[in-house]
Amino acid sequence: MAEFIMELNDEQKEVRDWIHGFAADVMRPAAAEWDEREETPWPVIQEAAKIGIYSLDFYAQQYFDPTGLGIPMAMEELFWGDAGTALSIVGTGLAAVGVLANGTEEQIGTWIPQMYGDVNDVKVAAFCSSEPDAGSDVASMRTRAVYDEAKDEWVLNGTKTWATNGGIANVHVVVAVVDPELGSKGHASFIIPPNTPGLSQGQKFQKHGIRASHTAEVVLDNVRVPGSCLLGGKEKLDERLARARERAKAGGGERVKNAAMATFEASRPAVGAMAVGTARAAYEEALEYAKTREQFGRPIIDNQGVAFQLADMRTSIDAARLLVWRASWMAVNGKPFTAAEGSQSKLFASETAKKVTGQAIQILGGNGFTREYPVERMHRDAAIYTIFEGTSEIQRLVIARTLAGMPIR
Repeated sequence: MAEFIMELNDEQKEVRDWIHGFAADVMRPAAAEWDEREETPWPVIQEAAKIGIYSLDFYAQQYFDPTGLGIPMAMEELFWGDAGTALSIVGTGLAAVGVLANGTEEQIGTWIPQMYGDVNDVKVAAFCSSEPDAGSDVASMRTRAVYDEAKDEWVLNGTKTWATNGGIANVHVVVAVVDPELGSKGHASFIIPPNTPGLSQGQKFQKHGIRASHTAEVVLDNVRVPGSCLLGGKEKLDERLARARERAKAGGGERVKNAAMATFEASRPAVGAMAVGTARAAYEEALEYAKTREQFGRPIIDNQGVAFQLADMRTSIDAARLLVWRASWMAVNGKPFTAAEGSQSKLFASETAKKVTGQAIQILGGNGFTREYPVERMHRDAAIYTIFEGTSEIQRLVIARTLAGMPIR
């Protein structure tokens, strides 16, 4: 087990600086354009693929870093560059994590490479869980998957929403209900291969922030996939459902983790790292502005009202990063989240990003309210962190339930 060390080693620093250079030289110059266009920045993704940032190998190296700091370090630097563009680059990762967490070795080897494509023909993937009536309330999911035993196929019907890369993805990972009587314990995840009949893009959302990232509905109309596309395989699913039914008859017992929740638990510290990157970017813009902007014959940072804000901003960012690093280290080293440390990191970091980007606008004054300065975009982008992959309210609920050891409504 790797010790929890609050400093990157030399190799990690080298990787961090490499990613930072890409974020500064490629992502930032293009950020405003793709935000205005509200389109997937394919040229930027391709540039990331050319140097190896957008690739299975890169994310695998960071994912299996024994310190747990590889992924949060990479996420912070990319989202320091630009949140919308970064989400277009890393959005495929959520689908990949879903397969890594729940799939067989054969499924991992078959489908994850197809999620990324290659340098000359980059692809993206989508993880589809949320629905119009089932966001945080995953037990209300309506998308159904029915097994056709005669053909060894699963038939999926339903509508997914808020899917990053939804409809434009080469590979979709879809969470569906296979046993409605078991609630969230009756869910399973399925691979939808490229060009599968019946899958189509629904509404594409025009968003407040992260506008360079494609977000849309995914409609499943009698989508048929081979039995081999059930993540983990049918034998494993049948065993899990049987245990869930027995525990339901016995009146509860050990909680059974469903595929969607396993994916979210694995990704929460990474989302916290994204928020840290955006917050840090806004703080740095505000700090530089405060040191160069003069009012009444002196830089505005000479005023306590501004200086104290910057002090609070930096303190909150550093505290958020430490919570993210702790949760990431615990996850990689198999430490149980006895106090919902993953949710703690996501909650604090996302709230910090919203607050810090707002403070940055305040320090820049009227300039901060215009699109001539990037803090306006950063503030719009930061709003998503308290919403996606579990709202702040849901994170508080998870933390409270974990601490209390009982359901809290």
